[in-house]
Amino acid sequence: MRDKHEQAEQMRPEVPSTVARSDDKAVRTYKKTLESAEETYGGGERAHRTAFATLKHTHEKVGDHWEPKEHKGPSDAQAELGAPASLEHPRPTAEGVDANASKGHLDHVARKVGIDRPEDMEKDELIRAIEKANARATARARGR
Repeated sequence: MRDKHEQAEQMRPEVPSTVARSDDKAVRTYKKTLESAEETYGGGERAHRTAFATLKHTHEKVGDHWEPKEHKGPSDAQAELGAPASLEHPRPTAEGVDANASKGHLDHVARKVGIDRPEDMEKDELIRAIEKANARATARARGR
């Protein structure tokens, strides 16, 4: 276990800041997927999109970091397509919010990111509100 933690600590400077502020598993998942994707696709945006897609199957964005999901699996309609269909038929993503989670779970996440009375919102409205709250938290954490 110690070796995995040390491995994650060494990887933190090499991953996006939201991933670096996350648990060790998120860091390792992102970095190892990125390395594999770079071997396949070369460096660049496609490799990073692949790494985030993999991370979104096990983690969800909560504020300025990623937290383990209750249930593994795709987080939104775009992720459900998988490759190559997702490249051929791109859809909007939920930007790391687990749109496939229950309304109750989303209410809980919303409260964690500072949204008042999430129970009064429809699920789609709640997902967008969490996306915006996450973006604000990430910008604050980055000092913008």
